[in-house]
Amino acid sequence: MRKLAITLTFLILFSCGGKPRTGVDEDQFSSYWYQGQAEINVFDLEQYRYGEKREGTAVMIFVTEDFSKRKQVKLDNPEDAGADARKVIKMNMTREFVTGVYPYNTMLSVFTPVYDEENAFKITASVTEWCGQSFIQMNWKNGSYRAKLFSYFESEGDQEVKLEGPSEDEIFNTIRLNPSIVPEGDVRLIPSLIFQRFSHIPLKVERASISKRKISGNQEELSLEYKTINRKLVVRYQQFFPFEILSWEEIQTKPDGSVERTIGTRRNMEKLDYWNRNGLQDKELRRALGL
Repeated sequence: MRKLAITLTFLILFSCGGKPRTGVDEDQFSSYWYQGQAEINVFDLEQYRYGEKREGTAVMIFVTEDFSKRKQVKLDNPEDAGADARKVIKMNMTREFVTGVYPYNTMLSVFTPVYDEENAFKITASVTEWCGQSFIQMNWKNGSYRAKLFSYFESEGDQEVKLEGPSEDEIFNTIRLNPSIVPEGDVRLIPSLIFQRFSHIPLKVERASISKRKISGNQEELSLEYKTINRKLVVRYQQFFPFEILSWEEIQTKPDGSVERTIGTRRNMEKLDYWNRNGLQDKELRRALGL
């Protein structure tokens, strides 16, 4: 019965001509990700902002959803959507830290197709703090991203741009599917949207290089280095499925040669149907996660 269900899933996905993704072990993937739970990862955060290191917390939530490729939203009734329904792995990533008297809160959402050989269908990012808020949404349609940027800065808002290339922000999801899918060598990428908001650089595709290496135990490390914006991302993850994210580091070299390192180190992970845990009694679960 399970084999039949898998076969039907692939027939529905690719009957309209989409190119199937390779490298995802369907038996492994479905047994871990299609059980009605999300994976909640809590990280100790060292975030550089305004030239100083701030202590904070980051959370990465990974979950699979039924997604409308046409409308680019989560489907309410996927059984009625036909070939428009796509399985995605979604990452919601938050950062919380304080600069002086006022707090920062960021959120990044990335919707990556599980079975389609395509870039993330949709990516959104927001930054809120006492000075104001900024928001970016990128939608992948007809071979490019259509991006809209809204900002309280006069020089930055509001903008609409077209971007032809994949996004750095999708790398975490792609690792979760299978790190072998992430290409190595020279690439062209849209830098992290949160980094783009913090650095106020133009939103455009940049040249970069990607490499991977095995490190101690059953861990591997991916390094992404940009050739033009003095930025490097290093992600450490488990070598074997489900390829859990263990840590990440952002390295920024400033014009004066100083180096700023933002580091997230995982301290807790739980699988949980968090959307059903919204009662007062469920606050104990936050304590268990260290939140």
